[in-house]
Amino acid sequence: MTTRLRLLATWGLTVVSASVLLAQARPTTMEEMHRLHKDTGAYIAMLDDPARDAEQKPHEVVMALGLKDGERIADIGAGSGYFALRFARHVGDRGMVYAVDINPDMIAHVNARAREAGLKNLRTILAKPDDPMVPAPVDRFFICDTWHHIEGHPHYLALMRKALNPGGQIVILDYQKRETPNGPPLEMRIAREDVVREFEQHGFRVSAEYTFLPNQYFLVFTVAGSAPVR
Repeated sequence: MTTRLRLLATWGLTVVSASVLLAQARPTTMEEMHRLHKDTGAYIAMLDDPARDAEQKPHEVVMALGLKDGERIADIGAGSGYFALRFARHVGDRGMVYAVDINPDMIAHVNARAREAGLKNLRTILAKPDDPMVPAPVDRFFICDTWHHIEGHPHYLALMRKALNPGGQIVILDYQKRETPNGPPLEMRIAREDVVREFEQHGFRVSAEYTFLPNQYFLVFTVAGSAPVR
């Protein structure tokens, strides 16, 4: 075997080993989930695992949202910046992305990535668990794999509704309440029907739904009776 082939083989084994380790690190119980959240490095590695793209389909999600130049969007539970950094490249210099998280280490990580990418339209917010703390009205709240972590949904929904521009949206992506290869423990998940019912009870309606994600629902809510932003 040539030196080049040996290097390629070694690299391939390293990638496979890393993917296996990350898969093994995915939490299957509440205890494992809480332990993972306390290990910021491991959590970031999981969130930014390149293998995630096949399931999360970030390009397709961004295209489905149809982000506009000048738009303001708050990414709640932004984590490693997986979506927030992508959004910042789509809303233009006049737009703004608020990367909201309650973990100071995640905030520091996103700040570093934004500086490295030269993004001037991304601002991080170290929020409270029960308050997104956005400093100005937004056109959308985007919440991916985070709604099941938030407690006091009625209070949080009221705060988001107050911070939405007329015709604004709340976008929810989260794992179906069934066994899937990835995602949080089953007991943490909220069924799609329960999310819809909850939002409807608090004055929202489903204005769009996308079904291209294999293991997650993708719901877009607007205030009932409001006209969508053009």
